Amino acid sequence: MKSLPANHDETNGDNSATTWRKVVNAHVNSLRFGVIQIVVHDSRVVQIERTEKVRFDQRGAVSA
Repeated sequence: MKSLPANHDETNGDNSATTWRKVVNAHVNSLRFGVIQIVVHDSRVVQIERTEKVRFDQRGAVSA
């Protein structure tokens, strides 16, 4: 499982809704199978967790 701080933004480091939405969008677009979790404390996004799954078919080949 990979965790990123919700305010991960190399340009300005803010925690705006646009910033965390961009991070979530990037993770969703790069994920084939898995889970994206958004952790909220005091009505503020503080953490994003990405869990990726690798699936195999009955022959043992990785699903593309």
